[in-house]
Amino acid sequence: MLVVAGCSSDSGGESDADGSSSSPSTAPAPSVTPAKYSGLPDACDTIGEKTVGSLVPKVKNKGGTAARSSDIDTRGSCSWNGLDDKGVKGSQYRWLDVSLMRYDSDVTLGSGAERAGEYYAKEVAGAQGTAGAKSVKSVATAGIGDQATLVTYTLNKTDEDFAYATVVTRAENVVITLTYNGAGYAGAKSPSSADLTKNAEKAAKEAVAAVTAGSEDAPGAGESPKAGSEAPSGSASTKSG
Repeated sequence: MLVVAGCSSDSGGESDADGSSSSPSTAPAPSVTPAKYSGLPDACDTIGEKTVGSLVPKVKNKGGTAARSSDIDTRGSCSWNGLDDKGVKGSQYRWLDVSLMRYDSDVTLGSGAERAGEYYAKEVAGAQGTAGAKSVKSVATAGIGDQATLVTYTLNKTDEDFAYATVVTRAENVVITLTYNGAGYAGAKSPSSADLTKNAEKAAKEAVAAVTAGSEDAPGAGESPKAGSEAPSGSASTKSG
């Protein structure tokens, strides 16, 4: 008897039980919510000259003094200071500083808003932990950006007690840190915490409005952060004026 062995052809693929061929599944590409703001306004333009004039008497430079930045779309800061000298009646010194920090969205690091939230927490902690600060108080503040914290304290410098009010706020993927401080010299009374707080919050609202009005929407999701998107070397909450 002649026995014939059967053979099968190899088509190079696999078949399901019903005879249909299958292919390996493709994993979806990672994605992240796009950052809302893709740029920053000039820090010195975030607070109007009228407001600067009312907060900083005898201001040296109404246009402000900008700090150097390697990437103006990612970070920027500006400060103003002035001394209202009234001779034997005493003098009043004021310092105002605003710092902007923006984060892009990154599939490996998170959305711009999430990354900004982390930096926001660090800025609040930095203000609360200012070296030598006394009578430190913190309170959540409504109506300024998406979230905001006010930190007040006193700090002795040049043999005078300076009063400080720092407002840290986040607007989507941008963090704004505004510090306002002052002192009275030659017997003049130092500013009250209430007055500093009122003025600092007013200026912070202007800065938030400038960010939200002057920044363009990001082009799409999953973009990588720009170089040097970490926290700036000197944040507003740690500047002494």
